[in-house]
Amino acid sequence: MDFTPTPEQEAARELAARIFGDLSTPERLAGLGGGTDTELWKALGDTGLAAAVEETGLLGLVLMLEEQGRTTAQVPFAASCVFGLLAVAAHGTAEQRERLLPGLRDGSAVAAGAFPGRTGIMVSATRAGPGAGPRAAADSGPGRALLTGTVPWVPWLRDATHVLVAVREKVAHSLWMVRAADAQCEPVELTAPWSAGRLVLDGTPAERIGDASAYEDVLAAARTAFAGLQAGVCAGSLARAVEYTNQREQFGRPLAAKQGVQLRAAEAHMDVEAIRVTAYEAAWRRDAGLGHRSHALTAAWWASEAGKRVVHTGQHLHGGMGADLDHPVHRHFLWGRQLDGYLGCGSEVLEELGELIATGAHEGGESA
Repeated sequence: MDFTPTPEQEAARELAARIFGDLSTPERLAGLGGGTDTELWKALGDTGLAAAVEETGLLGLVLMLEEQGRTTAQVPFAASCVFGLLAVAAHGTAEQRERLLPGLRDGSAVAAGAFPGRTGIMVSATRAGPGAGPRAAADSGPGRALLTGTVPWVPWLRDATHVLVAVREKVAHSLWMVRAADAQCEPVELTAPWSAGRLVLDGTPAERIGDASAYEDVLAAARTAFAGLQAGVCAGSLARAVEYTNQREQFGRPLAAKQGVQLRAAEAHMDVEAIRVTAYEAAWRRDAGLGHRSHALTAAWWASEAGKRVVHTGQHLHGGMGADLDHPVHRHFLWGRQLDGYLGCGSEVLEELGELIATGAHEGGESA
């Protein structure tokens, strides 16, 4: 395994770091409230960073998401790239790729993912054709269906033009792309300011994306990508804590000189590295065409369990300032806690990983 970025991946990471660093400042974020930074999103599209994901792969996306996480930039970069660009590029038909990818590349289209926890999927599909129910549309053809149901919260739904919906079938899941304009969106506020909404489908037309293997592949890619985002969120939180404890003096000495502070920071650093390396490995394996489901679950577990430890440490090392809701470190805390439970909390992904290992569908035997 060699996680050394290619020149293209490194160039994309450096450009992302510059854009996020320049535009996503604490002062700017404070003025946004809970909304999306439309200027920043346009800049990402104009510079071709979303389109670059097709060339740099999932590892390249993870590297860019680290930079987003460091600044907690309020844009749907991870969601649109994973549930839109990568999903359609890997599993869409030639016609779907030609129709959907251009907008996803330049940012004029935004994809969200209706991927709640394993017990939270409440969407059913009615297909046209033999055996179809009375709700089937007359113009539905092969690979099309009407979806009915509710997903309680979908990150970035208020910005989305398309939503990738996971539908639970009898023995597996399938993926369907829905135009946001055809569905109902009720605003929902999450822990982190992710422009979320409650997705309501009532006979909403949808088109199938991929075959039976698409769901597991997209879910694993999403877990890996958001683990990379968590690595950046945690690294940013720790960097702020280090800066603060080096400047803040107590009894004539910097707080950073105290052994207890050093130990907490060192433990947090090791947690950040664990999140980062497991996300890198899962992304590298997917790009290399190797089994990666168990590795994505491992990265998700570290992102959940270690992630919440790090953002709590970041607040604690700020002392009383960490309790200030307007302090930049609190934003990292909110993002870290949101990512802790997104796509499965630590105990859920650990259970899923155990089941995967028990059935032997891991390592070289993985199908996704």
